[in-house]
Amino acid sequence: QVQLVESGGGLVQPGGSLRLSCAVVGITFDYYAIGWFRQAPGKGREGVSAISTVDGNTYYADSVKGRFTISRDSARDTVYLQMNNLRPEDTGVYYCAYSGSGRFYVSLRPNSYDYWGQGTQVTVSS
Repeated sequence: QVQLVESGGGLVQPGGSLRLSCAVVGITFDYYAIGWFRQAPGKGREGVSAISTVDGNTYYADSVKGRFTISRDSARDTVYLQMNNLRPEDTGVYYCAYSGSGRFYVSLRPNSYDYWGQGTQVTVSS
């Protein structure tokens, strides 16, 4: 059973930074993708970024390009999302998710992901 545990959320002022962590447990395949998603109140779940374990390629939503960086520590089975220059519109619950089909292609669509973490709240406000 794949389990994902997010941490690192919190309250930050506009322009500030946060680093989210996603610890992944129980994966038996070498190749997959891990994605980060967010959901603001009253809105649908939005793909933010993803990383492939096949080639290390990274993917970003246009709204976060140049501000967010996804990375992976394979020794710790942990994926990070470094978020800089945060804006109020970045506020939401952030989830990490596992995609088995990510060994073939990487998507930022939520329905391409099989297992989800419980989420961590990020609030950007002055």
